[in-house]
Amino acid sequence: MHTDEIAAGAARWVVEEGMEYGPAKRRAARELGLSDTRHAALPSNDAVEDEVRTYLSLFCADTQPAELAALRTVAALWMERLAAFRPHLTGAVWRGTATRRNNVHLELYCDDSKAAELALIDRGVPYEVGAMQGVRGRMIDVLTVTSPSPELGEPVTVHLTVLDHDDLRGGLKADPGGRTQRGDLPALRRLRDAP
Repeated sequence: MHTDEIAAGAARWVVEEGMEYGPAKRRAARELGLSDTRHAALPSNDAVEDEVRTYLSLFCADTQPAELAALRTVAALWMERLAAFRPHLTGAVWRGTATRRNNVHLELYCDDSKAAELALIDRGVPYEVGAMQGVRGRMIDVLTVTSPSPELGEPVTVHLTVLDHDDLRGGLKADPGGRTQRGDLPALRRLRDAP
């Protein structure tokens, strides 16, 4: 099977179901008859993102820009609320490929992971605590909140990944295409204000 077909199939799951790239690629590969997706030649995330952009332009051009703007409004609100933790937006909302099915992903950089929880408690914000494996193999906290979106008419899930203060170093480098994986509030405002 050609990786282009897997990328195109994955893009459909990313847009229609809000799936993350890894699970979407494996699902697309299974749909194409590849039973052992661990060893299949799966496309890169960049290839899937290119297909996502194509899919959005073909099938969602009338709705996606407004949905993305609404999600970026939610992101900006939480970035303002949690400014003390140097929040950075990442994922589909940052990269411009999000629809209403996507969650907002913010990375918080602080010396004490419990400080972010205390900030939510002080504001009376209900949240759930989860964990995921970080880049260095250690478990990191992920706090999940919901936030209303008047523009979307439904709540938006916001994941707050709590990272060490020093993890931001090197995290703002651009990829070969000049795109970054994350951005702070001023960078998000520049994206929102761009024509």
